[in-house]
Amino acid sequence: MTTAPTFPIRLIALDLDGTLIEDDLALRDRTRAAIRSAVERGVSVSIVTGRMTTSALRFALELGLRDPIVGYQGAIIRAMPESDGRLGRLLLHRPLAAAAARDAIVWSRSIGLDPHVNHLERFVIRSDDPRAEDYSAFLGGRAILTDDIVRWVTKPVSKVISVATQPMDHAVLDTARARFDGRADVTISHPKFLEFLQPGVSKGAAVAWLARRAGVPLGSVLAIGDQFNDLEMIETVGHGAAMPHAPRPVRAVARYIAPPLEDEGVAELIERLVLAEPASAERSSARLAADAREAAELPATA
Repeated sequence: MTTAPTFPIRLIALDLDGTLIEDDLALRDRTRAAIRSAVERGVSVSIVTGRMTTSALRFALELGLRDPIVGYQGAIIRAMPESDGRLGRLLLHRPLAAAAARDAIVWSRSIGLDPHVNHLERFVIRSDDPRAEDYSAFLGGRAILTDDIVRWVTKPVSKVISVATQPMDHAVLDTARARFDGRADVTISHPKFLEFLQPGVSKGAAVAWLARRAGVPLGSVLAIGDQFNDLEMIETVGHGAAMPHAPRPVRAVARYIAPPLEDEGVAELIERLVLAEPASAERSSARLAADAREAAELPATA
């Protein structure tokens, strides 16, 4: 944790999967109400996700958000659309070099992973992938099918995502980072997803961009997430929070540990730190930080 917390909190950055929603893809009532209340008070709120921005859009609309959506771990940022049926304006795009993307695809296959490509609002998978319909349903769009993903990549792409059949050992992340050092930044966005991005792309960099745009100091930002791809944004801001099921390195950089998703942990943090009166919010911050420090001293699962 490198940024001192300050009040009031004026910007909230929220991971989506595992933080706001579970596998049922449903926003809970208390969470929806807390976020809408923050927006009505003038707090900037953005979804910051590994998904494409169009996949996150329906959740942003349901929450009444007005601020940009961050997709692909920060490789792309779009404004909210000005009218129905249109994409929001592209504010930032930092794609991965084509050569690095092709090498990531080949290397991922060599260790038994199944690589896909995401570029802007498109996702590209092999023609014989039996999970094409599942991916389309999850991402909210139709996949582009190709017989040769490596050959398809002729220009820079937003990211490469490589899928495992079982949760990956974290050592795979270390190996990938060493192999692609200087050519791609690598992260885990889900226990089965290894992602390759342009160097310098991260949710942390994206949240810093959002904060500069909104004129909000990083100390007045609350960021909540649950995976390795959330680590940079959690440690960058003054009010970084990890979900309780997050890997240990992610929990280690967090100022707070949120209650579980099933208990609407995001809602509770927003209620206590953002919607409460300033003095109460500061007391809650101190208590939550002390609880997180105490929990760090206890045995914890990785």
